[in-house]
Amino acid sequence: MNLRTIFTVFVMVFLAELGDKTQLATFLYSTDSRNPRLAVFVGAAAALVLATAIAVLVGGLVSRHVNPRYLSWAAGIGFIFIGIWTLARA
Repeated sequence: MNLRTIFTVFVMVFLAELGDKTQLATFLYSTDSRNPRLAVFVGAAAALVLATAIAVLVGGLVSRHVNPRYLSWAAGIGFIFIGIWTLARA
């Protein structure tokens, strides 16, 4: 395993997840005293693991047919577009 890749992916996903709607939903579930905190944690963690597994599998399949450089460009342009759109709406 490549520790640099693990660290880089961890930091990027961690920062991307902070304050997003998934974290807010998890926060709201944990504020309800009827929901055991461990159950909320396990449910949210399992969902993130499954979503990540799907992303890795699909990414592996797509990279067989599309040059990863083009995917990086598309993702970068998409993030820029979302940023501009978010700023325009603010």
